[in-house]
Amino acid sequence: MYLKTFTDEKLAQNAYLVGCQQTGEAIIIDPPRHFNHIIEDAAKEGLEITAAADTHIHADYVSGARELAIKHGAKLYLSDEGDKDWKYEFTDGIKSELLKEGSKINIGKVELEVMYTPGHTPESLSFILTDFGGGATEPMGIFTGDFVFVGDVGRPDLLEEAAGIMDTADAGARDMFNSLKRFKALPDHLIVWPGHGAGSACGKSLGSVPTTTVGYEKQVNWALKIDEEEAFVKELLADQPEAPTYFAKMKEVNKVGPALLEEKDIPLILNKNELNEWLEKGKTLILDTRSAEEAQSTLIEGSINIPFDSKFTNWVGWLAKYDEQLLLLTKDGERKEVQQAIESIGFDVIGAFIDENVISEVETNAYQTISMKEFIKEIDNEDVFVVDVRNKTEWNAGHFEQANHLFLGKLRQLPLPENKRIMVHCETGARSAVAASILKARGCKDVNHMRSSYAETIKQM
Repeated sequence: MYLKTFTDEKLAQNAYLVGCQQTGEAIIIDPPRHFNHIIEDAAKEGLEITAAADTHIHADYVSGARELAIKHGAKLYLSDEGDKDWKYEFTDGIKSELLKEGSKINIGKVELEVMYTPGHTPESLSFILTDFGGGATEPMGIFTGDFVFVGDVGRPDLLEEAAGIMDTADAGARDMFNSLKRFKALPDHLIVWPGHGAGSACGKSLGSVPTTTVGYEKQVNWALKIDEEEAFVKELLADQPEAPTYFAKMKEVNKVGPALLEEKDIPLILNKNELNEWLEKGKTLILDTRSAEEAQSTLIEGSINIPFDSKFTNWVGWLAKYDEQLLLLTKDGERKEVQQAIESIGFDVIGAFIDENVISEVETNAYQTISMKEFIKEIDNEDVFVVDVRNKTEWNAGHFEQANHLFLGKLRQLPLPENKRIMVHCETGARSAVAASILKARGCKDVNHMRSSYAETIKQM
């Protein structure tokens, strides 16, 4: 058997390639939208991708399953569990099999047995792997999708928080409680291959270790230690982070079937006149992907700066709108990677890239980075409006008395004061830099962001 993990670090998402080396067949579990690197790896091992399986209808990225089926002839294995509202709608005309509890997927002499594990979503499945080709008679591990993570379990509130389907969070939490009972009955030695790691919004305290075991999770995972249902439901629903706004779109896209990717030549804006022509079309957003240090003094008027780092895709999902045409100010060597990152969450309408030389021809904005000492000195000034852009869990754990909580993910829409000097902070300075660019884009004239952490600053006050 051949098994390899492929992680999209900007989504903290894991896809798994599982192959039978005796027959040359392979399956991708939870395939990403861009999967050529996985196909290439399989080919190096003498494997052909003959199948793909999704553990559930994903909310945080576009699944590559439909694309694999149509362009590469892969057979799809998809859940047929859950209620009628969450059934896959794109299986007509493609090779596919719908799965129930106890169904089996055979990839050569590798077997995946389906375990129905609702909780995160009503249709969620896990796959228990046995390598019969390697002489095994007992399972080796389990692909848990968004059911069990390292140190955490999948949040059950996304249908309610992101998709707007009311009264589903409590029911999902109770389903999760019962699913975990079955998980705890599995052999301790089973390896757990989760769908996400630390950084994903699909749980509240995911670990950074890539794999774990059933036995280890029974020892350390908080969710597996609570044996009373009401206490479990209360704890699971408490302090979940805000659900990214783009999750509702992803749920719908993956349910009805993602559009197929097409090779396209994206134009490059080379001067001020070309930029103005694009802006005159309306419903346009300039995304500046440079580092905050580079962007803070040369922001094209109206642009927002989301640095191309490990959090880039998540914040694009929060802050961009699907009906906006995106203009991307991106370094030449990063353009393809930036394009793939935003396509991974369904932003397919990219208007153009902007050459960095255009900055010298247009009106620019700037915000100021201030020290902890300056922040503390000015925080009580009546002309200052202090903005805390951290999430609600961080805010509830402690905040400046003078601060106003304006969560970064909603900052493009939240009301702002007039004629105030704004001082914005987060925990480390990364999110407040993004926020400062948004405030400038919204017309705030005097914007200052503090790079020092909240924890360090509060100690000095």
